[in-house]
Amino acid sequence: MSATTTMLPFDFRSTGRPLHVLCLGAHSDDIEIGCAGTLMRWAAERCPLVVTWVVFSAEGVRATEARRSARALLGRGATLEVVLGGFTDARLPQQVDGAKDLLFPLARRCSPDVILTHHLEDRHQDHRCVAELTWQTWRNHTILEYEIAKYEGDLGRPNLYVPLADAVAERKLRHLARHFPSQGGKDWFRPASFRGLMALRGLECRAPAGMAEAFHLRKAVI
Repeated sequence: MSATTTMLPFDFRSTGRPLHVLCLGAHSDDIEIGCAGTLMRWAAERCPLVVTWVVFSAEGVRATEARRSARALLGRGATLEVVLGGFTDARLPQQVDGAKDLLFPLARRCSPDVILTHHLEDRHQDHRCVAELTWQTWRNHTILEYEIAKYEGDLGRPNLYVPLADAVAERKLRHLARHFPSQGGKDWFRPASFRGLMALRGLECRAPAGMAEAFHLRKAVI
């Protein structure tokens, strides 16, 4: 086999029509930690971009962080709708009826091209609940489950990768530090941790710049 042979890619470059992306996160920084680099790539390479941005637990300063971060990440070239819930952090499974009331009306008017959500095997109860709700609500869509490193050591074996240029990876790190100051004192919120996971996934997919974000793709129609 030729050394230049590459894996078959999903191509999200511009086709002349908007790409509608639905982003779902349990907390204000989850989407950015899991897939900010991917969204930055799509915003730059696939115009126009239409994004529906849903955060379940976002109140007070965390709501402000979520709104500002989403807009800054996507830039003025994207059409953005931000939907924020007021659910209690670490209690989302106990509030699942309210979470469904938030999502089901959204599903009636939102049929995205691709959905970015939490991993179904994530051990954080809020993350896992959002993933389960995603699959219950959107049954005929392309769903990519992003990953978040944490204490539980629940990182799996992803099967879809988005290579990132060095500049995009560094922009992601700067973005997280700038837009989530409320998390800066937490020992898990470290640039080295975020960079390390991108480097590991970059190694796994032989990314040209050595950096990537990874996802779990359970079903696809070709």
